[in-house]
Amino acid sequence: MKTTSHIIHSDPDILGGTPVFVGTRVPIKTMLDYLEAGDSLDVFLDHFKECKA
Repeated sequence: MKTTSHIIHSDPDILGGTPVFVGTRVPIKTMLDYLEAGDSLDVFLDHFKECKA
């Protein structure tokens, strides 16, 4: 199992230090917002996969 240090990154030069997924500019809070709204993890992942393409 990966530790959060390999998944989450915070850097003052990236979105002002907002915690993001490593290698992206996608804030962790965005995923939590999706989940709190009732969307599945698959919906979240599909949305950002489409944005990347």
